Amino acid sequence: MSKQYSVLILLICSIMYAGAVKAQQPEVLTPEQFIEWIRQYHPVARQAGLQVEKAEAELLSAKGGFDPTAGLNASRKTFDGKNYYYYTNPELKIPTPIGIDVKTGIENNGGDYITSEVTKGKTSYLGLEVPLMKGLLMDKRRAVLRQAKIYRDQSEQERRSMLNDLLFDAYTSYWQWAGAYQLYSIYNRYISIGYKRLQLLRNAYANGDKAMMDTVEAYTQIQSYEMQQADALLKLNNAALELSNFLWFGNDSAVLLPSHYRPDTLQFAINKEVGQVENILSQAVLQHPDLRSYEFKLDALEVERRLKFQSLLPYLTVKANLLNRDYYALKGLNGALLENNYKWGIDFKLPLFLREGRGDYRKAQLKIKETNLQFENKRWQVTNKVRSYFNEYAILQQQLRTTNSMYNNYSALLRNEELKFSQGESSLFMINSRESKLIELLQKQTELRIKYLKASYAVSWAAGLLQ
Repeated sequence: MSKQYSVLILLICSIMYAGAVKAQQPEVLTPEQFIEWIRQYHPVARQAGLQVEKAEAELLSAKGGFDPTAGLNASRKTFDGKNYYYYTNPELKIPTPIGIDVKTGIENNGGDYITSEVTKGKTSYLGLEVPLMKGLLMDKRRAVLRQAKIYRDQSEQERRSMLNDLLFDAYTSYWQWAGAYQLYSIYNRYISIGYKRLQLLRNAYANGDKAMMDTVEAYTQIQSYEMQQADALLKLNNAALELSNFLWFGNDSAVLLPSHYRPDTLQFAINKEVGQVENILSQAVLQHPDLRSYEFKLDALEVERRLKFQSLLPYLTVKANLLNRDYYALKGLNGALLENNYKWGIDFKLPLFLREGRGDYRKAQLKIKETNLQFENKRWQVTNKVRSYFNEYAILQQQLRTTNSMYNNYSALLRNEELKFSQGESSLFMINSRESKLIELLQKQTELRIKYLKASYAVSWAAGLLQ
């Protein structure tokens, strides 16, 4: 029994050890996974979503201007045993989207000293309040509602703009990390090659085929690579920390990049096609969130201009109420009722100089003109920025093709030098020289690829297409 128990414990420990080893195995973090992680949890991405929610709340508030309102006006006076008066007037007011207010209410008035303008007893009314000039086509509450709808659409563009900037920074950090990892891997590989060469030289020296100085030179070359590898490791660690700025959990807590994560070096080596520049410019004009925001801003300013135009018109409002006995405003509705039971009035106002209205309307026009100028300037900036990054992308693509050709040539020279060295026709110095040139080229190629990937994403970012 004890033996079986020991075997069971050993089996459990083996499984736990295997799980721990597996957990520490390198795991590839692809750019797609990285970006999706950011979309889900990064504070800026979540703040971008809040912009839309705030606009929805603003729209709900604007709709409140059309909420029906119920009110009550009541008063009573009793003094020295006398019932002077009592007034009770509950009223319901219903605003409509066309600027007409519907009112209905009931009255219950009485007392010994009630004013003569008030009808005693129980009465009811149903009426309209209609603006005929100022406020007929546009008033403040309708303008606020239309602008709130425009701002809701504009908030979506603000969300896209924030994501566009965030994702560009994230892609840049990811490929910087991938490049640092690639450079560190290059030194790892050539240090390993150097140690194998050193071992062969030591064996040859022991057999009397090589001089001791060859082993010293081989080891010195390894030390040089190790120094450069240490610098590459520092850059890799710093790049990982920079990448960690974009890593968050759902509970709003930041997280460092796990040490066993590795970048997708396959995608790092693949050329990223961005398409034709004219097609990108066409998409930018139609879809760039900053340009779309200007369009919505102009729409909102046009609503404001129409509202300010109302200030140039006289204020003329007609009020008409249909009156009836008891609490049924439409009871016994006929021609005689309409002819004999009504109350109407006119409210008219006209500023003699209209200076406030003219000033407000002029300011609204100037705001539109100013925003149009800003819009055209922004569109031109976007166009030139896209072209600039596309030019950089094209040049870097050409340079990468050149470095690929140079890599093939340097590799061929190194292999030839190694072959000559094995036949005693060359020296270790020449091999180290060829190899150093090759590593310098790989370092330059890695730096170019980082710039190339950054430029390729910069084209999409400048066009506002990284969402």
